[in-house]
Amino acid sequence: MSESGFLIRFILLTALFLDVTTGLFAQNTSEGDVPLKIGASYRIYPSSDNQTEVFIVKNPADQNILWVACNTLNFIPFFVSEGIYTTINGGASWRGNDTCTGSPLAFHGGDPGTTINQNGTFMLTRLGRSPFVGLYSHYSTDNGQTWSSQKVISTDDLERAALATNVNEGTPGFGRTFAGWIKFAYPFPMMVAYTDNNAQSWSNPRQLNNPVNRSAGGDLAIGPDGQVYICWAGVTDISPFKEILAGFASSVNGGADWSVTESAFPMNGITGVLPDKGNIRVNGLPNMAVDVTNGPRRGWIYIVTGEKNLAPAGSDPDIILHRSADGGKTWSTGIRVNQDALNNGKTQYFPTVHVDKFGAVNVIFYDDRFTTSDSAGVFLARSVDGGDTFREYDICDHHFKPKPIGGLGQGYQGDNIDITSTDTRLWPVWMDNSTGIYQIWTVPVEFSSLESIDENGSQTTPTRLTRCYPNPFHAETTIGYRIFSAGNVSLKVFDVFGIQIAELVTGFKSPGYYETTFKPGQELVRHRPVSGVFYYRLTINDRIETGRVVYLE
Repeated sequence: MSESGFLIRFILLTALFLDVTTGLFAQNTSEGDVPLKIGASYRIYPSSDNQTEVFIVKNPADQNILWVACNTLNFIPFFVSEGIYTTINGGASWRGNDTCTGSPLAFHGGDPGTTINQNGTFMLTRLGRSPFVGLYSHYSTDNGQTWSSQKVISTDDLERAALATNVNEGTPGFGRTFAGWIKFAYPFPMMVAYTDNNAQSWSNPRQLNNPVNRSAGGDLAIGPDGQVYICWAGVTDISPFKEILAGFASSVNGGADWSVTESAFPMNGITGVLPDKGNIRVNGLPNMAVDVTNGPRRGWIYIVTGEKNLAPAGSDPDIILHRSADGGKTWSTGIRVNQDALNNGKTQYFPTVHVDKFGAVNVIFYDDRFTTSDSAGVFLARSVDGGDTFREYDICDHHFKPKPIGGLGQGYQGDNIDITSTDTRLWPVWMDNSTGIYQIWTVPVEFSSLESIDENGSQTTPTRLTRCYPNPFHAETTIGYRIFSAGNVSLKVFDVFGIQIAELVTGFKSPGYYETTFKPGQELVRHRPVSGVFYYRLTINDRIETGRVVYLE
C-alpha cells in the first residue's frame, strides 16, 4: 500500500471513529425517522398559578428582549389574568409577574394577544370580565414592568384577539398594530381594528367577512412589504362546531381595503376531546406565518392546522400545512408535517408555525409517538425547502399526562403553544403539567445544532441519514436517507479498516426520502463477511454524513 493510500484510509477511519464516539448520529429503533433530542427543558418562571395559552414575541429592535405571556389561573381565591415574563439578556435570566398590572386589575379576563412594535413598546390585548365585557389593551414602555390602564377596543362578546405589528419601514402602514378576533354574535364574523399610537387608542372595529355558518379562531401576520394577512376557520353551525374550511383576508394598503376569501382551502379539524388524554378539549384552528427574508421564498404564507380523516391527514390527528406563493390568492394541497407512519394511532395536536431568518419553516406541536396514549411530548418539525420535506426533533426532555383544569369548561387545558426566533436560536414555549399544575416550559434551540451554518452565518443545505434497520442485522439491512436539495448522491460502505466494500447508491437524486438495501454476503468481493462493524457514508454535493451498523454472521 502506498503512503498516500495508507494516510487516506487512516483519515477516513479516524473520521468514522470520531462520528461514533462523539455521538453525531443515533441508531433508529422505531418506525420512521427518529427525531433528534435537543437539550434540557426548563420552566421560565415557576409559579403557583396554572400557566396556559402560551405566547412568545421578540423585540424587533433588540433581540435580547423576549416576552412570554399566558393565562394565569388561581382558584382560591378565583382569579384570571395574564402572566408577563421577560428576558432582557437573551434568555440567560427571566423576570416577571403572574398578572398584567394595568388597571382595573380585578376585571382582567385573560386570553392575551401580544406584540412588540418597532420602538420596543409592548402591547397586550385581553378579555374583560363583567362589567367590562369586551376586548381591552394595555401597553408598556419598560419591557413589561409597568403597564398602562386599559383602553377599549370592543365591548362585544368575543374570542381572544391575535396581534401583529408592521415593523417593515417604508411600507404601507409602517408602525401600525392590528388586532383580529371573532365576534360572538351572528354571523360570528372576523373583526379587525388597528392602532397608530402604541395602543393608546384604536380604530373602530371592522367586520371582514360574512360567513355562511360561523367563524372561529383567527390569526394575524405581516408580509415583507407591509401586507396584512388574517386567517380563520369556518365551522359547522352545530356543536361541536367542527372546522371545515380555512378563510383568508389580505390588505396591501395598511388595512384600508381588504380582499376576502371565505374558503381558501378545505380542512377537517379535530375539534372535540381526546378520550385517552383525560378528555382534554382540542381544536384544529389555523396558525399562520410569513417568510419575510430576502430568500427564494420571500412572501410565502404558511398555515398549519390539526386535522384527521381528510388526506393527507390519517385517521388519527395529524399536523397539516398549506402554503401560498402568491399572497393568498391560491393555496397548495395539504402537506403532512409529522413524519411518523400514517394511521399508526399516534396523536399530534396544537401546532404553531414560525419562519426564521433562514426562511426555514418551523412547526411545533404536542406528540405522543414515543410515549403512552395518555401522555404527550413536544416535537419540532423543521423544513428548509418551503415544506417539501421536514426533519423532526424531540425538543421536550420529559413527557406529561394532559388533564383538564377543573372549573373552566369542558376539557380546558389551554389551546395555544408558540415559537419565535432570534438570530442564533429558536425559542419554543409550551405548557405541561408534569409538576402537578400547568407551567410554561422552553428549550432554546441553537441553529447550529439543527443544520450546518457556514462561516458567514448562512444556512447550508444538509443531507440526512435517518435510519438503518435492523441494526444489528444478519442477512441484510436497509439504510434510509433524506435529501433536502437535489444533487449528486453517493452512499458507500466501508469496513473497520476504511476499505470500501460496497457502493450502494451513485447518481443524481431529487429531494425526498430514499431507502437502499445492504447485503454483505452478495456485495463483499475481496473480503469474507465476518461479524463486526461496518460504516456507511452518504455524500451529496461534497457534504458527508456517516453511520454505523453491526453485522452478525
